[in-house]
Amino acid sequence: MLTMKDIVRDPDPILRNKAAEIKEIDQETVEQLKEMREYLVNSQNEETAEKYGLRPGVGLAAPQVGLDKRMLAIYIEGEDGEAEYDFMLINPKVKSHSVAETYLPSGEGCLSVDEDIPGLVHRHQRVKVTALDIAGKPIEIKAKGLLAVVLQHELDHLDGVMFYDRIDEEMPMEPKIGARPVE
Repeated sequence: MLTMKDIVRDPDPILRNKAAEIKEIDQETVEQLKEMREYLVNSQNEETAEKYGLRPGVGLAAPQVGLDKRMLAIYIEGEDGEAEYDFMLINPKVKSHSVAETYLPSGEGCLSVDEDIPGLVHRHQRVKVTALDIAGKPIEIKAKGLLAVVLQHELDHLDGVMFYDRIDEEMPMEPKIGARPVE
């Protein structure tokens, strides 16, 4: 079981590297990705999170657990406590995106960044991502809102980009013209 001690912290150099494409989906890769997803599930369960000292997260990319692999997990619970979004993606790529931008009004956080960094992170409102699932089957995700933001945050990790790289230093809390907050 992954815990906070397994999460690589900024400024570790692996967080700035472009992760390697996965050539073969072997059992080790599948197990690693399942462990990443399990961390997210556990971190959103209040009792488990408190017991193991887990910071809550909705997305985790392989470099954040020290792996040089292009894979990520996303797990977002809905109002009912059931999974609203549940993905384990291998070699994900953005196929297309909207011109319109969005942002989380409270800013973004990251399991790999211990301090709170204020500022708006502008992302595409809609994004279409292609990837392979753990069985090697191609999948396509059309995302908007929170899911689109989380996908782009985790995809950035695979390219060595941190969320705070996208904050405007001159006007960190100022929305771009035309950008709309995630609802």
